[in-house]
Amino acid sequence: MVTPVTTTEPRKRNRRGEGGKLREEIIAAAVALLDEGGDERAVTLRAVARKAGIAAPSIYAHFPDQPSIMLAVVRREMDRLAVVLREAGENAGPDARQRLFAVCHAYLDLAREHPQRYRIMFGGLWMPSVDDTSISDADLESLGAEALTLLAEVLGACVAQGIAYGSDDLYGDAVALWLGLHGLAHQRAVVRKMPGPADVAERLITALAHLK
Repeated sequence: MVTPVTTTEPRKRNRRGEGGKLREEIIAAAVALLDEGGDERAVTLRAVARKAGIAAPSIYAHFPDQPSIMLAVVRREMDRLAVVLREAGENAGPDARQRLFAVCHAYLDLAREHPQRYRIMFGGLWMPSVDDTSISDADLESLGAEALTLLAEVLGACVAQGIAYGSDDLYGDAVALWLGLHGLAHQRAVVRKMPGPADVAERLITALAHLK
């Protein structure tokens, strides 16, 4: 008995002027491959093309290689992080302390809910080497800028409301807070049982935000 060969259903061709739609579908296919439990090594051009239902050469009109696809994924996830943090802060109300903790916990929740995406947001095989010019320094420096600005804003609001000690470097404080949150998120992802007290997140946020 001959087993029938299954193939991906051919994707309908976009109409003229819908190239942007195909680009987003390629990015979505790469994200789906990550979410299926793999890492960026599973996001090959052939796998992305298969997932998107297109021929592999169609990718080259939008992305020259796999790292450029991964950079686009990271940009999208960083933008989504900023949206999540902003919404968490807005929903927390006017109290600066509540907004601070809501934003920080939203960050930690996103890292826990989408571990594969979160992992590649901060490096991996897509990162260029020193001699690689396919991804510019400007590309890398822009990643996460909006989320970092939001962290600086909530820290500034805490100072303005008198619940945190003042600082002449809110940007530096925001970087330190982000690094603390990232370290906690990473540890939660890689250890079976997180050591320390149950309120470690609250302690970390309180310390790095210089709350009174």
